[in-house]
Amino acid sequence: MEKILSNIELYYSPDENISGSSIFLSNDEYKHAVKVMRNSIGDTIYITNGIGSIFKCEVVNIERDILSAKILDEIIYENRLGKIFFCIPKLKNPDRFKFAIEKSVELGIVNFIVYESERTVAKGTNIKRWDKIALSAMKQSLSSYKPNIQTVNSLDEIENFNGEKIVFEQNADKEFHFQKDSNVDYYFIFGPEGGLTNDELMLFENFFTYSLGDRRLRTETAIIKVASLL
Repeated sequence: MEKILSNIELYYSPDENISGSSIFLSNDEYKHAVKVMRNSIGDTIYITNGIGSIFKCEVVNIERDILSAKILDEIIYENRLGKIFFCIPKLKNPDRFKFAIEKSVELGIVNFIVYESERTVAKGTNIKRWDKIALSAMKQSLSSYKPNIQTVNSLDEIENFNGEKIVFEQNADKEFHFQKDSNVDYYFIFGPEGGLTNDELMLFENFFTYSLGDRRLRTETAIIKVASLL
């Protein structure tokens, strides 16, 4: 049974910052641990490598821009939703887009594909900001898997990925039901504010199309609802 952690502050340090029983924090993580949380030598802190492990550590040294710690224990977690990809459009309101990413990560989603649809209104791509939002949500929810966000130019690219495609469409006949096969990648496709066009829906006519009930939901609400159901 996986150990459940609570009431801790979680920091992130990539695997390359680990050597034997030594691990260090730098950049923003260092600043948060030292300047904000006021950790000092001898304190116990928790650090994830973002690929499944959370380390219980003891702070052994603090320099100008590096916090060094000794690993005391390692807890390894399974990535239960690691083969599920949320394919989401850019949203006109950046705060709603941020909210969708943040809450999905807190609920366990780790893979995101941001796509341009024919009805996409929002312009521009800010992967750096999106990654920062997702990383913060990972630490907030005490997850040990760093979210991955990638972009594609159109739904055609997603249609060509290997795996099952699941499209959410208000007018679909079937309400959402899902049984996961651990050997299959799943791409959950959410439409933009104006919905998917008929041509875009035709791309996925051989896959599954579901509704999320009899209420019309905003895109970010549909995303969070599916994350909750999963």
